[in-house]
Amino acid sequence: MSIIEESNKRRTFAIISHPDAGKTTLTEKFLLFAGAIQTAGAVKSNKIKKNTISDFMEIERQRGISVTTAVMSFEYKDLKINLLDTPGHKDFAEDTYRTLTAVDSVILVVDSVKGVEEQTEKLMNVCRMRKTPVIIFVNKLDREGGDLLSLLDELEKKLDINVCPLSWPISRGTSFKGVYSIHNRNLHIFKPNMTHMDEDVVAVSDLNSKLLDENIGTHHALQLRNDVALFDECYGSFEKTRYLAGELAPVFFGSALNNFGVKELLETFVEISPTPQNRMSDCRMVNPDEDAFSGFVFKIHANLDMRHRDRIAFLRVCSGKFERSKFYKHVRLNTNLRFNSPASFMGQKKSIIDEAYPGDVVGLYDRQSFKIGDTLTEGENIMFQGIPNFSPEIFKELISTSMKAKQLEKGIKQLTDEGVAQLFIMKNGGRKVIGTVGQLQFEVIQYRLANEYGAECRFEPLNFYKACWITSENQKQLNDFCSYKSDRIGYDKNGDLVFFSESEWILNHYIKDYPEIEFHFTTEFKLSNND
Repeated sequence: MSIIEESNKRRTFAIISHPDAGKTTLTEKFLLFAGAIQTAGAVKSNKIKKNTISDFMEIERQRGISVTTAVMSFEYKDLKINLLDTPGHKDFAEDTYRTLTAVDSVILVVDSVKGVEEQTEKLMNVCRMRKTPVIIFVNKLDREGGDLLSLLDELEKKLDINVCPLSWPISRGTSFKGVYSIHNRNLHIFKPNMTHMDEDVVAVSDLNSKLLDENIGTHHALQLRNDVALFDECYGSFEKTRYLAGELAPVFFGSALNNFGVKELLETFVEISPTPQNRMSDCRMVNPDEDAFSGFVFKIHANLDMRHRDRIAFLRVCSGKFERSKFYKHVRLNTNLRFNSPASFMGQKKSIIDEAYPGDVVGLYDRQSFKIGDTLTEGENIMFQGIPNFSPEIFKELISTSMKAKQLEKGIKQLTDEGVAQLFIMKNGGRKVIGTVGQLQFEVIQYRLANEYGAECRFEPLNFYKACWITSENQKQLNDFCSYKSDRIGYDKNGDLVFFSESEWILNHYIKDYPEIEFHFTTEFKLSNND
C-alpha cells in the first residue's frame, strides 16, 4: 500500500476538557467500542479497583486525575486511530498544548451541568490559533442541569466558534429519554448501563412520524420537533469544509459513563475527521504524502515501565514511511540514529512495530538524545515549528534532603526533559530553580523523584514574578544588564540566558530602560533566530 493510501487511513486526535468533564471516561468508551479493551476502569470509585487505561501512573491513580498525556493506538473500521488523552488540570496545561501540535483534530468534552469552564476556554484558544478542527461532546445528560439551548449559546460565545448540533437530547436528568441524531435521522433510546455497549436505535427519517410519539411520548416528541425546526433556522446545515477549516464545531450529546451517545460520536468522527495534515517547518511546508520520512518529538516520558527504567520519546510521523532499524538524521545533534524497538502504545502497554506512516505516534527508546521539539529526517535539515516552552508562573528552589545527589541530578534532568516543569540554573551559586505553571506540578515532581529515583527533596518558594529569555545584538548592553542584575540571572537547560523579574512593574521598567535587549516570554524566539 502506498504512503498516500496509508496516510488516508490514519486519524490522529486529542481529547481535551476541563477536569472532571468526563474526558478519560470517554476515552475508555472509545476503546471499548473499538474492541481495544474489554473492561473500563473507574478513576474515582473506591468500589471499583480497576484503573483506567490512560491514567497508569501511580500518582494519577491516587489523585484521580490525568497528569500526563497518554497515547493510545487502535483500529476501527479499517482505520488506524491514534488517540491522545490529555491532562485536564490547568497545572499540566503545557503538556496539553504541546500535544495539540501533534494531532490533526480534537474532541472537546463539556460538562452539561457546569457548562464552559475556564480551562475549556484556554484549550479552545489554542485550537483556534492553530485552526484545529473541533468536535464538541456535551456529556452527563443523565444528570439534572440547565437549559441546553442556552448552553449552545454559551458554547458559541465563550469558545468563539460557530456550532452546529448534529444530535439533540430529549429532556435530561431523571426524564432523559435519549438523543435524536440530526445527522443520521435516527432515534437513540437511553438505557442506563455502565457495562453493556448496546443501544436501542429507531430509524426516524421523518420527525412527523408517529414512531417518535410511540417511543418518547407526545410531549417530548412535540418539543423535539420544535427544537429541530429552530436549529434549521438558527444554525443551518453542517458544512464539512467549515469544520475542517476550524470555523464550525459540530456538537453531540450523551453520557459517556452510561455508554450513551459515544458510538454515534465515534462513527461520525471517523466519517468527517481530517486525515494527516501538512506541517510547517523552519524551511518549508511538509506534506504527508512525501516519500522522505520526517517527524518530531512532542513528548518524553521517563520510567514508563518502572521495571526497566526506560525513557520514551513520542514522535509524530509527519511524512513518508518510518522503518524499524533504519538510520535517521537527528537534525539538532547532526547525527544518525536507528531504533531497533520502536513501539505503538495503549497507555502503558506497548507493542513493537516495523513501520509507521503519517499521523502515527511512535515511541522511541531514548538514551537522553532527545528534547521536546527535536526532528528526525532522512537527511534534510528542517525543524518543525510551534513547540515552544512558556514562561513559568511559580518558581521554587530545589533542595536535596538526602545523600543521593546523583539520583536527584539524574531525576530532575529527566523529569524536566519531559516538560512537566522547567529547570533553571542561577548564575550566582548554581542553585537549581524549578519553574511551573501550577502548584500541583511540584507535588508530582517530588513524588516521582522519591518513588522513581529514590531521591528525597523539598522546595523553597522564590519571590519571582516572571522568567524571561533575554537576547540582544548589543552584547555590551546585555553584559552590563547581566552584571547589574547578576542575582536575578540564570540559564535554562539549553544554556540560554534567563532573567527573573520580581514584579510586573520592575519588568516593564527594565524593558523600557534597556531598549536593545529583547525580553521573550516563550522560546519561539529561537525559531525566528534560525530563519
